Amino acid sequence: MKTIAWSEGSWTREPVSITEKNGAIVVEAAEGSDWWRTTAYGFIHNDGHALVKNFPQDSAMEVSFILDYKEQFDQCGIFITSDEENWIKAAIEFCDGYPQVGAVVTATISDWSTGRVSEWMGKEVTVRVSRTGDAVTVRAGCDGDMRLVRVAPLDPKRTWKAGPLLCAPSRAGLVTTITSWSEGPADSDLH
Repeated sequence: MKTIAWSEGSWTREPVSITEKNGAIVVEAAEGSDWWRTTAYGFIHNDGHALVKNFPQDSAMEVSFILDYKEQFDQCGIFITSDEENWIKAAIEFCDGYPQVGAVVTATISDWSTGRVSEWMGKEVTVRVSRTGDAVTVRAGCDGDMRLVRVAPLDPKRTWKAGPLLCAPSRAGLVTTITSWSEGPADSDLH
């Protein structure tokens, strides 16, 4: 994997603050920032923070960060976007008292899959997305142990961008450290 310079991406929405520190970035999310489209909740949010660049076919991207946030719906991970109605967020989201790894896949309307990862709390976590054919494979883990999170459709006719994300739907003051951003070839298999 090749390191991506923070300057190679553009923010979908500027965070409240960004500080570079020892090669990492320390970022503060705006209160109420999130992405969601309609399903179950009836609202549309399209104002999360993501630092994105081109995500070409047959490539993979990784984002690592410190999982040290503990407020409802705080989240950090990778955002993949084509437009405001077609996107995926793969993240660790703090929900109902636990950190949860999951993905929201949106093609006009959103869905959400999630699972507890309490053992990752306080550690550096990596989220990886790999694009091949008509799909993206999402993996996440820490301490070198990556697990399959989801295989989701990704329309190969569309242009996609991806990169680090953070959102704070329920509060002000979420500050998190994104330690690295890298890219390389797509994974050779799904499992």
